[in-house]
Amino acid sequence: MRVLIADKFEQSGRDGLQSLGCEISFQPDLKDEALVDAIRKEAPDVLVVRGTKVTEPMLDAGPVKLVVRAGAGYNTIDVSAASKRGIYVSNCPGKNSIAVAELAFALLLALDRRIADNVVTLCRGEWNKKEFSKARGLFGRTLGLIGVGKIGQEMIPRARAFGMPVVAWSRSLNTERAALLGVELKESPKAVASASDVVSVHLALNPETKGLLSTDFFNAMREGAYFINTARGEVVDQQNYDVYTKSKDFKKSQKAKLAKLEKDEKEFNAKKQAASSK
Repeated sequence: MRVLIADKFEQSGRDGLQSLGCEISFQPDLKDEALVDAIRKEAPDVLVVRGTKVTEPMLDAGPVKLVVRAGAGYNTIDVSAASKRGIYVSNCPGKNSIAVAELAFALLLALDRRIADNVVTLCRGEWNKKEFSKARGLFGRTLGLIGVGKIGQEMIPRARAFGMPVVAWSRSLNTERAALLGVELKESPKAVASASDVVSVHLALNPETKGLLSTDFFNAMREGAYFINTARGEVVDQQNYDVYTKSKDFKKSQKAKLAKLEKDEKEFNAKKQAASSK
């Protein structure tokens, strides 16, 4: 069996395929017309990709019988065109669950500690310790999960380690399962948004989830809450969201939220200082 790997792929994975008797052609930089030409030349039975887009002309270029997405999502593959030609499409869900959960927490910590802003000022030769030592912290903050599949489930013990209670919504999540996972079940994404200091999205992209998170969801979020999406961008209703964020109502609400957040932080710091002086 001839296998064309048109993306970055671990050596151990290539060795495994070769041990099964596959003839491997590893060309990780292929894309667009170059990939069409390679399929025509190599005539592979199997095409393996990660982030590379697989289009209809590529599927027409050779005798491909199977397209494997070495990852969870498959929105970069023209599944409809593949189906018309009797070409199977496969993905590998769950294989990167821990890595994605770690990334989500890295982004969360970067937001809370303003790491990116700190690096920018440091690169300008400025060291503003007083400004960037300010952080609300994660302990006691509520983490809201939209989607509790394999990645969402990996978020739960990490949240627990940071002292964060977890609320969650998922289409398949019920009361019994939520109790087993140690999370509080919410009836909708909007309910999660209104109960969370941090919202982390872990949904698979499909017709039911496309555009699921729209203006009602973002309106429901708490003042100063963080929104982290390591799922597909299309789960957010981007068109309506863009219109909303440019509206006067949004700007007015953001200004009010910022003012309240600053007031709350001043009060918190004052209480903390008073407590430490006793």
